[in-house]
Amino acid sequence: MSGQPATAASGGGFVDRDQVARRFGRAAASYREHDFLVREIDRRMYERLDYVRIEPRRMLDLGCSAGGSFPVLTARYPQAEWLGLDLAPAMLAQIDDRRSGWQRLLGLGKSWQPLKLAADAAQLPLAARSVDLVWSNLLLHWLDDPLPALAEAQRVLQVGGLLMFSTLGPDTLHELRTAFADGYAHTQRFVDMHDLGDMLVACGFADPVMDMEVIRLTYDDFDRMLAELRGAGSACALKMRRHGLTGRGHWQSVRAAYERLRENGKLPASFEVVYGHAWKVAPKQTGDGRAVVNLDGLKRKIG
Repeated sequence: MSGQPATAASGGGFVDRDQVARRFGRAAASYREHDFLVREIDRRMYERLDYVRIEPRRMLDLGCSAGGSFPVLTARYPQAEWLGLDLAPAMLAQIDDRRSGWQRLLGLGKSWQPLKLAADAAQLPLAARSVDLVWSNLLLHWLDDPLPALAEAQRVLQVGGLLMFSTLGPDTLHELRTAFADGYAHTQRFVDMHDLGDMLVACGFADPVMDMEVIRLTYDDFDRMLAELRGAGSACALKMRRHGLTGRGHWQSVRAAYERLRENGKLPASFEVVYGHAWKVAPKQTGDGRAVVNLDGLKRKIG
């Protein structure tokens, strides 16, 4: 069973949002068995907090999945309130109190339970200037366009608040794309680091800092690699993906093509990881174009 590749025009966009929710919903129960790459990138993001100064009172995790970021960040900012937002309710259901059984029994330690919100990152159910830190690990490439979500992050941040995120860049899983030759999409559509930096500026963020690295994983066999991707909810959700069954002969040719990439007995899988952070500053003009004057600063200069 097969058909022609879909186009963006056939459905108004590139990403099948419902498919994203279904894939991550199905992966939720066993997600923590397959999210090692997500957690490693999360750890590297966390290290970047050493270079910024912020004491948030309220934090928002966009695309929080099963809540893997909560323990370390709550430990770093123990007084802050946590909000976890994800498109898949089944993922939110996996977020639990991370204290040990005896700590919960005796009422010791801080509960890790955040306020959980099932919502779209491009339409946040939060008031303007209501959070101090927006944290987002590997969400943006699941969106049709990162710009609305970045604009929403800017809207809900307090002046002086920080956005810190990671996403995947265009070189991600290039080996898999090369192995397929059927005209369909088999990986997500990844945005270039420089384009993301431009989006941050367009949204009104100040001093955006972007950097990138390539993480290369290796696998013993092709099927194991695909199983890991599916277990982490990371199968392609573009409308241009193949919607029918792939024939056995085609799979054999794909495996053979990927096998030609084997090095030292292992199959490679590359992930271009893009990191970014930027600050929200006071606006220089109102929505109707009038200039905003900082009277406190003016008084200090006159005095």
